[in-house]
Amino acid sequence: MRKAGGRPRNFDRRTALEQALHQFWRHGYEATSIASLTSAMGINPPSLYGAFGDKRQLFNEAVQEYGRTYGAFTTRALAEETTACAAIGRLLREAAREYTDPSHPPGCMVITAATNCTPTAEDVQRQLRDRREESKQAMRDKITADVDHGRLPVTVDAEGLATFYAATLQGMSTQACDGAARSDLERVAELAMSAWPAPAPQPEPDARP
Repeated sequence: MRKAGGRPRNFDRRTALEQALHQFWRHGYEATSIASLTSAMGINPPSLYGAFGDKRQLFNEAVQEYGRTYGAFTTRALAEETTACAAIGRLLREAAREYTDPSHPPGCMVITAATNCTPTAEDVQRQLRDRREESKQAMRDKITADVDHGRLPVTVDAEGLATFYAATLQGMSTQACDGAARSDLERVAELAMSAWPAPAPQPEPDARP
């Protein structure tokens, strides 16, 4: 005999979270209401609160899910490529594809979901800003490692270069939201990479026998 304690959940939690993620991504945190969330998720408010807590907790989980899925290309590129040039070039090219993929809302959720927030949602803005700063820091670390290994000149401004490419990503997201095609963003990526600093001069090989 089943113990009392509420009705069993009769919906797929992962699917419901995916639908909530898309709502936040498309409309932003504040413009996404509980009514629009429950409609998209196919559940009622008590089920939402029972499964996810409140709207803020649901948003936190959606952001984490975005990082594990749609936004994971950033982490993969920086982790898998040996050099900063290869990693950031790959990151920009994959952003051009991901930001314009018609199977989900355009752009980057971490960039767009808190664009227009009132003071009551400052914590949401701070949360997403911190995630963007983490990505920029990872790019800076990758560039700094190349300087330390002699691949880039010691005169390279790692902070400035990372900020430039972070700004490029944010601009690509905005362009995607405005309807830019993948090919448009791929051209942006190639132009941005043309600004990459020249490699550090390598010592001449010893010609002695």
